[in-house]
Amino acid sequence: MVPLALSLLASSQARWLAARQKTIAENVAQSDTPGFRAADLKPFSEVLNRTGLGMAATNAGHIVDANRFDKAIVKRDAHSWDITHSGNTVSLDEQMLKSSEVHRAYALNNAISRAFSRMMTASVKA
Repeated sequence: MVPLALSLLASSQARWLAARQKTIAENVAQSDTPGFRAADLKPFSEVLNRTGLGMAATNAGHIVDANRFDKAIVKRDAHSWDITHSGNTVSLDEQMLKSSEVHRAYALNNAISRAFSRMMTASVKA
């Protein structure tokens, strides 16, 4: 079965959210390291614009690059709220807010995917 564009988009965003949560966790783990610079990922909309949606594979012989979204996930220096005397730019408050954003985005992604799955199941049963 050929993956639908919505499923591909949802799984790509889920991979991006996982990578962002990992980056946030690394920032929190290094919050006491002198000179550590906080990092963040480029926004998903930027990643999506850079990759673009490719042609759909309508034949089993077509080659589809399923990892094209993963290649576009790039870390960047984060603009931090605070810079301590040690040069560390990690603000724990800011990191917790970012973690909450990731949680909300993942919950929304999951809800949309489930609703789409129920819709597809209902259309097949009918």
